[in-house]
This record gives sequence, C-alpha cells and structure tokens, in this order.
Amino acid sequence: MTEFDPADLSSVDPAQFTTMVKSASKDQLEAVLASDSRAKILDEIFARFPAQFRADRAGSTNAVIHWNVTGRPDGGSDSYELVIADGACTLSPSADAEPKLAVTINGVDFLQLISGSANPMMMFMTGKLKAKGDLGLAANLANLFDLPKG
Repeated sequence: MTEFDPADLSSVDPAQFTTMVKSASKDQLEAVLASDSRAKILDEIFARFPAQFRADRAGSTNAVIHWNVTGRPDGGSDSYELVIADGACTLSPSADAEPKLAVTINGVDFLQLISGSANPMMMFMTGKLKAKGDLGLAANLANLFDLPKG
C-alpha cells in the first residue's frame, strides 16, 4: 500500500484499486483511512458509483441509499447518498433524503467490500455490514453496480 497515493486516485482504474486493496494488510488500510486522505479516497470511490451503475439490471428500481462509513479518526462516520431513479444513479451532495436503505460499515470493511475482497452476505451475517430498511434491495446491491468480484 506504500505506492498508493490518494492524490493520484482519480487516475487509478477500478482493477488497479482492487489490486492495491487486496495486497494491503488490514493495518495498512487502517493507516490510510486514519490519515488526511480518508475523505479524498471515499469521495473518489463514491463519485465512481454512478458510472458503475448497471441500469440494465435495475429495472424499475427507485431508491435512496445512505452509506455510513464508520471508523473516522474523530469517532464519527462519513455519509454518502446514492439516488437510483429513472434508470440512473446519482451521488447526492448531502445525505438528506429519507433512505429506502441505510448501509453502515467500517472503512476497512468497505474498501474490502467494494474491491471484491469480502463476501457481502458473510459480512452481513457477522455484523460487519449493517443494513436497515429494504433488505431485498440490500441483497441486490452488488448486481446493480459493475464492481470487482472476489
């Protein structure tokens, strides 16, 4: 993870990012997420969700999804709102709308989840990933986005 430069994250494609996360230890991921780079990393990841959205798999899905990524150095969490409507996904500038689904996950677990390094069902069953609201939507989230598979 030492070659991982968050300043250049926008130039790293999803496959490269996946390789970096998979090759990093939990301690390395924790260190990066405890640094000043945390917000930049999470912002870049969530900014990519709309481009990775699979409208062909969404059907008539309309939903507001809140992601709460815990484990901030100050003890707080970072919140992001994805809105799926009319065959498109957008990242909302603030998490203000009433969510159909709220997902809460630790930062390291989130990086492992979106890089395909972790099994979302196992994470849910062990309490690492918490979902509140539409659990059917939660179970289908991975199908709605073109994310790496473990």
